[in-house]
Amino acid sequence: MAAGSHAIWQRARIAAVDPAAESIARIELDLDQPVRPEPGSHVDIRIPTGEIRSYSIVRGSDDGHSIVLGVHLSPTSRGGSRFMHSLRPGDEIEVTAPLQNFPLRVGAPRYVLLAGGIGITAMIAMAAVLRRVRADYRFVYVGRTRKVMAFVPELTDIHGDQLEVHVDAEGTGLDVAQLLSDVDATTELYMCGPIRLMDAVRRAWLDLGLPVANLRYETFGNSGWFDAEEFVVQLPKLGIETVVTAEETLLEALEKVGVSPMYDCRKGECGLCQMDILDVKGAVDHRDVFFSEKQKTASKRICACVSRVATSAGTSNAERGLLVLDTP
Repeated sequence: MAAGSHAIWQRARIAAVDPAAESIARIELDLDQPVRPEPGSHVDIRIPTGEIRSYSIVRGSDDGHSIVLGVHLSPTSRGGSRFMHSLRPGDEIEVTAPLQNFPLRVGAPRYVLLAGGIGITAMIAMAAVLRRVRADYRFVYVGRTRKVMAFVPELTDIHGDQLEVHVDAEGTGLDVAQLLSDVDATTELYMCGPIRLMDAVRRAWLDLGLPVANLRYETFGNSGWFDAEEFVVQLPKLGIETVVTAEETLLEALEKVGVSPMYDCRKGECGLCQMDILDVKGAVDHRDVFFSEKQKTASKRICACVSRVATSAGTSNAERGLLVLDTP
């Protein structure tokens, strides 16, 4: 099942495109069918290849006629971010009405919002709501360098001391232990960002015995433990062997040769696209947030939409990794 297959599609016109930070564009869309987005929602956009890409809604207008996205130009873009950065005012695109799979629950005693890099786009609307209802919240924004961190000046103006900016290059990187030092069982933590950041927070959260239901997150499924590289995938039962390039996902490579695993989120969250691993040469770079740490260590299954094989953790760099998958 494709992401957005049950969504309401419409046309949108690009109203403005402005730089939000280095390699990040602020893109404003005018919608044909206005819908006011809820915090944590996103839209799916159909790019020229026919594929679907998802982008968090930074904010929407009060009348629902326009929304703002923040899009990072990925150096390993498979077409989505390159297309979005090529848009100019007046262009038209196909877009869904706002979709929600990362809702904010209003009413908790205390909140921590954690954004890493472009993950800030999913958290801005949440923070705005918490400020408006006078909630007790802590807004934490983490990045490698300040020049690649979007919306910092305006967020500082809005949230003041409740916004904490941690910049690795400035020696103020995030200390996960400190982040959770005053979190108790009534605190809800919402986070969006790179898999390494979220994995570290999730491990620490579980080690502290905090309620699993109070840790909520969304990932973009495009950051892993290793750089993306080319590898070979084999499906013996089907007599199929193909190459997964560094610029495409395992799921996309399988689709090209006529194999259609079930899928939904394309972000490593739902687990619908998981496949059984028969053999692997190299290491499985689990980029999902669906499997437990025990399951990832065992590497018996893989989420085809985001995870890959890396040779840098087990074979010579001259060799391509190999992944052998079972099929029903």
